[in-house]
Amino acid sequence: MSRKKNKKPTGGTTMEKDKEEIREEVVAETMEDEASAPAGDEKKEEPATDKAAEACDRLEAENRELREEIASLKDKLIRNAADTENYKKRLQRDKEDAVRYANTALVKDLIGPLDDFSRALDAAEQSSNFDALKEGVRMIEGRLYTILKTNWGLEVIDENNVPFNPDEHEACLMEEVDGLDEDTVTMMLQKGYKLNGRVIRPAKVKVGKPKS
Repeated sequence: MSRKKNKKPTGGTTMEKDKEEIREEVVAETMEDEASAPAGDEKKEEPATDKAAEACDRLEAENRELREEIASLKDKLIRNAADTENYKKRLQRDKEDAVRYANTALVKDLIGPLDDFSRALDAAEQSSNFDALKEGVRMIEGRLYTILKTNWGLEVIDENNVPFNPDEHEACLMEEVDGLDEDTVTMMLQKGYKLNGRVIRPAKVKVGKPKS
């Protein structure tokens, strides 16, 4: 705002000129104030509007990124669940197959003796030689026991005149016998078997007891 000049009145014409100049200065200052006020307000409002728009854009971008991330996580979760279910099914199938074919090796070992039995029966139909048939069956039995013992750890419990062992023997008959100091297996009624040292079927025996 321009400073007002104080002039001493020197005459009527001069005073009128001074009043006119003052009036013109006031009007000019007022117009300048009015013209400058809106411009100042716009400068203040424009930055606030721009900041709000930028904040909205930023929030929309973040919201879009979050939605995309959620969709990606859902897809991964669905895929992981499907992979886990398929893995469980595959394990179950493998377990069932393992149980179903667990004895494959044993069966393969028994196929040979089975073939021998078939040949022995065919020979028996064509020959009346009982001794030869008996010898052939005995050989097949020996081969079968050898396979089971060597490959599978099978042991036969079939000895007589040994101390009675309740872990390996099942007493079916008992009698008092002279000269015995302890319970003794005197007769084998049915063979027993052990697999890798564990009794899978005790032998049924006749037991001799010392006379009291």
